[in-house]
Amino acid sequence: MNAILKNHRCRRLPLCLILCLAWLSASSSSRAEDLVPLPITNGPPVFIGTPPNNKPDPNIDVNTNRPHFPAPAGVTNVALHKKVTSSVTNAAPEDLAKITDGEKNSSDEDNVVILHRGVQWVQIDLGSTQEIFAIVVWHAYDKIKVYHDVVVQVADGPDFTAAQNVRTLFNNDVENKASLGIGTNREYFETNEGKLVDAKGAKARYVRLYSNGSTGGTFNEYTEVEVYGRPAK
Repeated sequence: MNAILKNHRCRRLPLCLILCLAWLSASSSSRAEDLVPLPITNGPPVFIGTPPNNKPDPNIDVNTNRPHFPAPAGVTNVALHKKVTSSVTNAAPEDLAKITDGEKNSSDEDNVVILHRGVQWVQIDLGSTQEIFAIVVWHAYDKIKVYHDVVVQVADGPDFTAAQNVRTLFNNDVENKASLGIGTNREYFETNEGKLVDAKGAKARYVRLYSNGSTGGTFNEYTEVEVYGRPAK
């Protein structure tokens, strides 16, 4: 299209024809891939009531409904049964494996992984570089709670150094307690729908998620993490 506009002989084309050609080019690009809703399933509902009916904290998003999220057809949960490690060095591998086992029932204590107090992280090795469209995390929704200092990052290498192309996809750590920068996202109530983070097609092999306790206690909890993507080209 730019070549047409730069060609002096084509500058005499009627404006309507130029606009039509531009529309056809954009339309063709938008149809390059068909988008469909991600096949995300919720965890079992837990009847825990509703958040208190008082003036909400301005930093808490009171909207608990997860919107439908479109992605290219064929995108799947590439984190299923992948290896999980943690900043808690004595966390048992068989416990961490529950974070990617596909079980999302927070009311079953056997499904919830409990980590030490303070800022802690869990990390998923996707096995190879993936084009990631969304990350969904379920901490624990057995009762009304808000998790603090939630940060979601992706990187090309396991150490999450600047040389390994670290990118932050979500950060509601407004006090920078995790020393990863001041977050601009809002806190949220945990529900059986989990929290969806838009990864915008980031290409990475490793996913790391931080938290720092919750309004329900000082420990960090994870029920499930799903990463929706496909092998990177």
